This record gives sequence, structure tokens and C-alpha cells, in this order.
Amino acid sequence: MAGRGTVKPHSGFNANNDAEVLYKAMKGIGTDEDAILKLVTARSNAQRQEIKAAFKTLHGKDLVDNLKSELTGKFESLIVALMTPPIMFDVTSLRNAIKGAGTDEKVLIEILASRLANEINEIKSLYKQEHKVELEKDVTGDTAGHFERMLVVLLQASRQQGIQENLIQSDAQALFAAGEKKCGTDESQFITILGNRSSAHLRKVFEEYRKLSGYEIEESIQRETSGTLQEVLLAVAKCARSLPGYFAESIYKAMKGAGTDDQTLIRIMVCRSEVDMLDIRVEFRKKFATSLHKMINGDTAGDYRKALLLLCGGDDA
Repeated sequence: MAGRGTVKPHSGFNANNDAEVLYKAMKGIGTDEDAILKLVTARSNAQRQEIKAAFKTLHGKDLVDNLKSELTGKFESLIVALMTPPIMFDVTSLRNAIKGAGTDEKVLIEILASRLANEINEIKSLYKQEHKVELEKDVTGDTAGHFERMLVVLLQASRQQGIQENLIQSDAQALFAAGEKKCGTDESQFITILGNRSSAHLRKVFEEYRKLSGYEIEESIQRETSGTLQEVLLAVAKCARSLPGYFAESIYKAMKGAGTDDQTLIRIMVCRSEVDMLDIRVEFRKKFATSLHKMINGDTAGDYRKALLLLCGGDDA
């Protein structure tokens, strides 16, 4: 996966020079948004952290506070997200999802289903450091039932490694017996298997399951479960098949139809820009009758659009 991002570290990087460019872009009357977005999207997250430190050293001001006071709306949200270290961004997203009015289950599902074990562990420790409470405690206080149990399993970050050949057949049979084969559904089997096996193992199980039942696992999840449990199980199954495929679909859903889910669009474009954006673009082109670039272009406007297109990094016509 390494090197599949569209944003790379800038080779001639100089934090002090960049801090000056940003300072000038915000000094006096008016703001040079173009200078800001071109610079910020052309630096890696680690480099942006160095620019923040240089800005404070040179000007005695917090760069992010300055940006917030100069920028507005979705463009401001996007730039602030880009300036935030990745794990901190996940922690903030989760906290807002839990502590806002009502729970934003979509955010909990996306982050907990798609992050690697080491990332989940880093998120948990930073969450506790920042908010003086265990993430698990906040999650269980805000969710219920089988959905809560699945999130708790994902929070353990203890997926088994590799493929366990001796379990492929029995896992597929257990899923079949827990759903399509019986009247009613044994949700706990879905939770245990989808929550604890590695992605590579699950791909083999899904293959076996299709031979056994005649259904794709996603079809069975849709028929056998509902609500937020269905959503989290589908996300886990899709992530096991292909992370870029899962994110391509999430971005598409965020933009299709009337209105745009900008929060999701920003979160994915920012979080995946240094990881697998090139693969997401390939999957997007494959799954939908358009390119990610074209869809962003038609669905957004202004500096916000310009910055998103730079993160997208090119068109796949």
C-alpha cells in the first residue's frame, strides 16, 4: 500500500519558508486562499506539523487558529483537517460523533471498521490522553445491543494474523448456519467471525460461503440483519474485500443525489490522501460510470473544490 497516496513529502521542503508563505497569505486585508491551498495540499502531514511549529516560533501565533480566523465554511474544515495529525483527526472525529446531539454511527463504523490494529491502539491511547476517558466507555455509553458488541470487538484490535486454513470451511459453515440456513439469525456468530479474522482469511471464507450458500456474504448480511448492526457488518465485509473499494463507495454515496455529505467527503479525502488515494480512484472508475475527479468537480465549488481536486490528484477519464 505504501506510496499509493497522491500527496507525497515535498522534496525541497523548508518549514520556515512555508511558514512565511502562509503568514503573507493571511497578513493584512483579505486572504490569499489560493496560496494556502496550493501549499498545504503539496506537503505531507508530517511536514505540515513542522510548518505549524515554525509558524509559532517565527510569529508567536498558532497557525491553525490563524487559518480558522481567516477561512470559512467547508474550505476551512478541509484545511484544518489537513493540518491535524492523522491519529488526532480520528480521535476528534470519534469524539464529535459520540458527543454531538445524537450519535453519528456512520463515523464510528467507518473509522473502527477500516483502521489497522496499530492505528486503533494509537487512537485509543490518544483518546484517553485527550479526553480522560476510555474510548470504549464512551462508545458503549452511546450505543446498544449487537451493534455495541461489534464495535467493542473492533476496539479490541486483536484480529488474528494471516489465513487459518483449518478454519476457512468451518467459519463459512458457521456463518451459513447462523443465517440463511435457520429461521432467525444468530448475530453473535457474525460478530465473532467478522470481528476477529484477518482480511485475507475473511476473503477465503467469503469465497467458501458463496459456494456453500449461493449468496455473497454482503447479500446475506442485508437479508439477515438490519439497522446499525447491518451497516457495521457490511463495512467490515467490504473493508476485508478491499479498503480502496470500500472508500470509493463511501465517497460516491457522500456525493450522489441531492446535497453532499461534506463531512464524509473531507474525512476520506484527507485520511486517504497519503495512503491509497490512487487505488481509490481506480476502484471508483471501475465501480461507477465516472471518475472521482469529475464527480468532485461537478459536486463542489470554489476553493473547497480546488483543494479537493489537488488531493484527488488527477482525472481517470
